[in-house]
This record gives sequence, structure tokens and C-alpha cells, in this order.
Amino acid sequence: MALLKQWRDMAYDQEANKGDIQRFWTKYFEIEKGIYEQLLAAPDTEVKGTVKELAEKYGQDIMTMTGFLDGINDSLVEPNPIDDMEEDTPVSLKFDKEKLYKNMVAAKADWLYELPQWEDIFPEERRKELYMEQKRSGTVVKGQKIGRNDPCPCGSGKKYKKCCGR
Repeated sequence: MALLKQWRDMAYDQEANKGDIQRFWTKYFEIEKGIYEQLLAAPDTEVKGTVKELAEKYGQDIMTMTGFLDGINDSLVEPNPIDDMEEDTPVSLKFDKEKLYKNMVAAKADWLYELPQWEDIFPEERRKELYMEQKRSGTVVKGQKIGRNDPCPCGSGKKYKKCCGR
């Protein structure tokens, strides 16, 4: 069975005790934070290896590293083949800094996008810009509602109810 499926079965177990799941995620987020601290300390260094090698490098088990790889995959310059990943699959952690920051904001992971290592990567003003760009990208702006008796927006000159509003 692929590692990703095992990870998701374990992490999103519907039959597990809610307290156990909460403790699981609290522990995972601490581990994730530690790995990101190390990665962000040298943001231009490409970390490569097999899943097993990276797990050993960061002192984690294979499942935890699989979860980390699943989480960072959308922020990588070139995504890893996480759906078919096994212990001996070669992976890379070369990430796009702006994309990673925005994805952390999108995930509402303030413990990650507020890491002090970001201060050496982006000035405060740029971090605020990236934060706002991400927040705006999720904002839906509705157009003005057309009333039945308003002129039709198609330009026919008819009332909406007699033209496109049928």
C-alpha cells in the first residue's frame, strides 16, 4: 500500500477517539514546525533523498515524513510523486518561498508563517504583501444584483424581465 494512503488512513481515522486525534495533530504540528525551522534556515539549499533518508535526517518515522511531504507538496518547485510514494522513492524539498508562505497563510498555520526564519527571507513589508495577496485571493466579490425592471445587461435596451431574465 502506498505510504500516502497509510498516512491519510491514520491521520483522518473517523473511528478514532477525538482526544487521540487531537493529541496526534498537536504532536504532528510541533514536528512539522521543527522541520520547517530547519528548512527555512537554509531556504536556497535543495534537500533531496528518499523518503526513508529524509525521515532519518529529521529524526522522524516514515509516516510522519509522509505527512510532511503531503503538506509541503503544493509549495514545491516540482511536486513529488506522493500518490505512489514508497520508502525508497527519491524526493526533493526544493520549495518556492512565496508559494510556501502563501500556503501557510491559506492553511491558517500561524505557527508556521510567523516563524522567525521568515524574517531573514522576506522583509516585513513583503511578508505583509504576501499575506494580503493570499487573503484577497480567497475573497469572493459578488456583482451588483440585476432587478427585474432594470435594463438588461446584454445591451438590448429591454427590461431584464423581458429579455434575459426569462
